[in-house]
Amino acid sequence: MRYVDEYRQPELCQRLIAEIRQLATRSWTIMEVCGGQTHGLLRHGIDVALEGVVELIHGPGCPVCVTPLEAIDLAIDLARRPDVVLTSFGDMLRVPGSHESLLQVRATGGNVKIVYSPLDAVEYAASCPDQQVVFFAVGFETTTPATAVAVQQAGQLGLENFSLLVAHVRVLPAMEMLAASPGNTVQGFLGAGHVCTVAGYQCYQEFAQKYQLPVVVSGFEPADLLSGILECVRQLEQGEATVCNRYQRAALAAGNRQAEAIVDDVYEICDRSWRGLGNIPQGGLQLRGRWERFDARKRFALPELRQVESSPCPSGQVLAGKMKPRECEHFATTCTPESPLGAPMVSAEGACAAYYRYAKNAGDGACAQPIS
Repeated sequence: MRYVDEYRQPELCQRLIAEIRQLATRSWTIMEVCGGQTHGLLRHGIDVALEGVVELIHGPGCPVCVTPLEAIDLAIDLARRPDVVLTSFGDMLRVPGSHESLLQVRATGGNVKIVYSPLDAVEYAASCPDQQVVFFAVGFETTTPATAVAVQQAGQLGLENFSLLVAHVRVLPAMEMLAASPGNTVQGFLGAGHVCTVAGYQCYQEFAQKYQLPVVVSGFEPADLLSGILECVRQLEQGEATVCNRYQRAALAAGNRQAEAIVDDVYEICDRSWRGLGNIPQGGLQLRGRWERFDARKRFALPELRQVESSPCPSGQVLAGKMKPRECEHFATTCTPESPLGAPMVSAEGACAAYYRYAKNAGDGACAQPIS
């Protein structure tokens, strides 16, 4: 398969591993900020293959995981209202709120409907004018264009029964928070390739220079990841800190300008609370004034919640890369995908879910399918 199989060739991957090992004169710490990359690194045994020369730590790269507790509670509030249908992607349903999840609410009569696209929610609202349809809009820059299009389409249709509960977040402010945090050990970043296909990567140049941390845009296949790590190690060894694109087949410096124009029309930057990480300045998006009639918070006069995590899940430590999932006392015992204590075990992109699937019965970081 073009653009897939050629990036999975074992010979190519082994050559990249050898180059990294030959180049590194010491151990370097690199963080990926994409859950898909986390799963790829573990699935293909890259963390094991580079043991001793590269320490891979996992950042807040899962949009489900960082959706704030208060947003989950507001979604639950809406789902319990008799005149509201709460629509959402399926992976949000099992994320714990303060006391329950959307899945539990649905099991006890709450009106929660799984959709595969925000446009499905618009279509449903158009077909059911007697119901208020709310779409739970979560995700990084990759999902914001679709929800922005949904708002524009609802506006064109004149729908008065469609709205968004917006919990969109932005990657770069979270990276800045991590880089500036006391005791930061990250020496380089793998940039999220899919985010850069939309938002581009020009914006990372100032970040790389300010914090003297290389940022290498990477894809998700093993050769993509290894190529990104190789470039990151090269820069670290030579004392450089620039932005480099190793996902040329999909990411452009300016990103997708048409998609960005749509997002800019519908959304504006705002501060946002991230689950486990707290409030991040400019860390999210909210609807612009001209579109605020589609804001579920305003339409239903939802309260401003500031919930405090009380779960035994140390999600903040995991999301900040300060704890590997297997270092948590609850991992694979009282916390499993079937009975999760926190969001990183729920989502298909969560770090805990990745370790549970690929490394739960092996040594730290070991993977069931190493590159061979």
